[in-house]
Amino acid sequence: MTTWRPKFITFDCYGTLIYFEMGPAARRVYGARLSAAQMDAFVEDFSSYRLDEVLGPWKPYQDVVRNAVARTCKLHGFAYDPADAQAIIDEIPGWGPHPDVPAGLAKVAKEIPLVILSNSMTDLIPHSVARLGAPFHAAYTAQEAQAYKPRMQAFEYMFDQLGCGPQDVMHCSSSFRYDLMTAHDMKIGQRVYVNRGHEPPNPYYGYSEISGIDGLPGLVGL
Repeated sequence: MTTWRPKFITFDCYGTLIYFEMGPAARRVYGARLSAAQMDAFVEDFSSYRLDEVLGPWKPYQDVVRNAVARTCKLHGFAYDPADAQAIIDEIPGWGPHPDVPAGLAKVAKEIPLVILSNSMTDLIPHSVARLGAPFHAAYTAQEAQAYKPRMQAFEYMFDQLGCGPQDVMHCSSSFRYDLMTAHDMKIGQRVYVNRGHEPPNPYYGYSEISGIDGLPGLVGL
């Protein structure tokens, strides 16, 4: 029995590789003003508005966050202060990888080129890539694609840059809503769900599941 080797292994970055602290950052900014239950609801709504903000025409990610914060504040009935959104944005460059990431990536990178497709900005993604502990063939952003995931345009941009098709790629993500649903619809060769506990498994979308990037080498026979 042989193990399929993709031409490229592609990754979502924030949440899958980098510990995504948008919710914790919101808690640090607003936690003293809200009850525990209110704070939980705020974080959930903030997440939903961020998804809604990326479904239309491209805008800078800072504006995605600012708009999502403003809409969440409005929903919860208190005044929006741009300084609060900026405090959340300012934390992003300092986020680091999940503990399982560097060793797992380094092992796979010796055999298969690694690529990031991120809902990020071109001046932001290098801060994160530098923390991952492995060489990447490329890191593409929504700013370059002029579209955010889950829009197909973001994935199409990546395929065009790599000179390959969806069937040549293994795509890894901890999110169905942003990545794996689209990866399924585009018939990407293999989908990998990195179960970080963000979203429940959904077998309909056809994937291999791992609990961390340290499980990735086994999927490609390493």
